[in-house]
Amino acid sequence: MGVTWHRNAFVDDAKATVSVRAKAFNYGLGCFGGIRAYWDERQDQLFVFRLRDHVERLVESARILGLESPFPAERIAEIVIELLRRNRCRTDTYVRPLIFVDSDALSPTLTDVPVSLAVYSLPFGRYFSTPHVHCCITSWRRVADNAIPARAKPTGAYLNSALARAEAKRNGFDEAIFLTESGEVSEGSAEHVFLLRRGQLVSPPSTADNLEGITRRTIIELARSAPLSIDFVERSISRTELYVADEVFLCGTGAEVTPVGRIDHRRIGSGGVGKVTRAIQERVAEVTHGRDERFAHWLTPVHGGTTRSRASKPAGKARPARKPAARRR
Repeated sequence: MGVTWHRNAFVDDAKATVSVRAKAFNYGLGCFGGIRAYWDERQDQLFVFRLRDHVERLVESARILGLESPFPAERIAEIVIELLRRNRCRTDTYVRPLIFVDSDALSPTLTDVPVSLAVYSLPFGRYFSTPHVHCCITSWRRVADNAIPARAKPTGAYLNSALARAEAKRNGFDEAIFLTESGEVSEGSAEHVFLLRRGQLVSPPSTADNLEGITRRTIIELARSAPLSIDFVERSISRTELYVADEVFLCGTGAEVTPVGRIDHRRIGSGGVGKVTRAIQERVAEVTHGRDERFAHWLTPVHGGTTRSRASKPAGKARPARKPAARRR
């Protein structure tokens, strides 16, 4: 049995529970993050990928929802590293931090206290079981940012994703792709969308009711730099442009880089893994496993050693909870 950070302490997983009356359970009042840590046998090391970026986005998500994070980003980063050490993680691992309204009061309000942090980890390999996936354009529209802010990763908004993915599965597809209310491509149920057309890599902007993706930013930077040096443009994408793309892939912390073979029963390119998509997959794997010193600042080693990411401070022992004043709204 492993441990989870819950209500200001590391506890056994089985004790990291909330009441059935909890607001977070009843109304989805909270936000979360998804973080990957990659095990590299050559270096006998587990690397957390872009830890500081992830915890800062989590704190920003709470701010968008009007919640005050119980800890600053630096402390959350420390908790993540300590959690991985305590769980003796020595394989590819997924970490999920959540900030949620930790109240049992019967009303869907975001102004109750306390606001708590939970962080758990689990071994995690491939998000999809196949080398490439078949997608459909879902009949469900992506929830608008002015309705439920997509860039905040709110827990309740993922009902939108669940409805779309369930529709896709029932119709024989692996994944769904959302359109915005205005009919432009937004994102997958939990992934960003990229297409390659006429040698140019394209992705919708984060103003298309989608998340400000850290994996998306990573791919854009790696694609533009050597050795890939691919031309990239951020712009709106129509549904039919997906059908005539040379390659399409999804990306995210969970999905990493996942090629799309078909969309709405239309073959994309060769119907398998495209040449450029494969090159991006391999490049991302090199960087996330610590094999390119130019991007070492994106990695935080977990197990000993002297190399630390410039993006986060070293982890220490769990500190006591902050004073109640830290929870003021």
